[in-house]
Amino acid sequence: MILCCGEALIDMIPIVSRDGQEGFAPHAGGAVFNTAIGLGRLGARTGFLTGLSTDLFGQRLAAVLQDSQVDTHFSITSDKPTTLAFVKLDNGHATYTFYDENTAGRSLTPDQLPELPREAVALYFGGISLISEPCADFYAALAAREAGQRVIMLDPNIRTGFIRDEERYRKRLAGMIEAADIIKVSDEDLGWLVPEAAGMAEKAAILAAGKIVIVTCGGDGAHAFLPSGAAVEVAAERVVVVDTVGAGDTFNSGVLAKLSANGLLSRSGLSAITAPQMRAALVHGATVAAVTVSRAGANPPWAHEL
Repeated sequence: MILCCGEALIDMIPIVSRDGQEGFAPHAGGAVFNTAIGLGRLGARTGFLTGLSTDLFGQRLAAVLQDSQVDTHFSITSDKPTTLAFVKLDNGHATYTFYDENTAGRSLTPDQLPELPREAVALYFGGISLISEPCADFYAALAAREAGQRVIMLDPNIRTGFIRDEERYRKRLAGMIEAADIIKVSDEDLGWLVPEAAGMAEKAAILAAGKIVIVTCGGDGAHAFLPSGAAVEVAAERVVVVDTVGAGDTFNSGVLAKLSANGLLSRSGLSAITAPQMRAALVHGATVAAVTVSRAGANPPWAHEL
């Protein structure tokens, strides 16, 4: 099982009614949520660990997870509200305003860490759940506890406008990068994390020497830098873009699903991964992301759609 650990929220997507009035339509979302349902729809055995509300939106999130074949019994429920993310689209590019105070997802604390089953061979972390306290400390503590025992993939998916204490966030994130076996960042994330270096390869080496570092560059494709020192590059698939909501998240699901299907989702498998094996995973991620950006909202494809 791949256990996705992080936020589930409602994306409020802008719409225009028939009479021209602007409004918002609720869509199930969240960076880690999107990756979880992407994995479930691709046929990978997937679980989801989050703080989940019992409110109307929380019930909707749980239903989408279950419909996408994601195991929800790891989630910690409460009657606190669900996080809302209002989306602004500019030529298909999404920016977000979050309403996250005292929510079910944000309120997790390290003393609530669950015991995990042996079949949870890989853990995936990311998103705003790594910024907001106290849940950020919950996920950091879980990663620290499981480091070296299970594969850990991290996508910080940095939202600079959401960070209140940059020094504290950077310190926490550095610990999670140290715990991770795979670090995936956008080119913008990489520049924020490693501003002092010039080239992408140099930045990736400084970020996490000896680990797999994946860098996505939107329409310019993706790169991977391997423990062996090899580098891999793949192009993005060309599609008509509706919006980019969930693009990076579903790219991650494609990468993880392919690594799992090819028997590489172990610490020994990743340490010896070859360039062709990594390329296959990146290509699969790009294919999955291309379907997602071709339709509204974060709506990852099912395996048969590929």
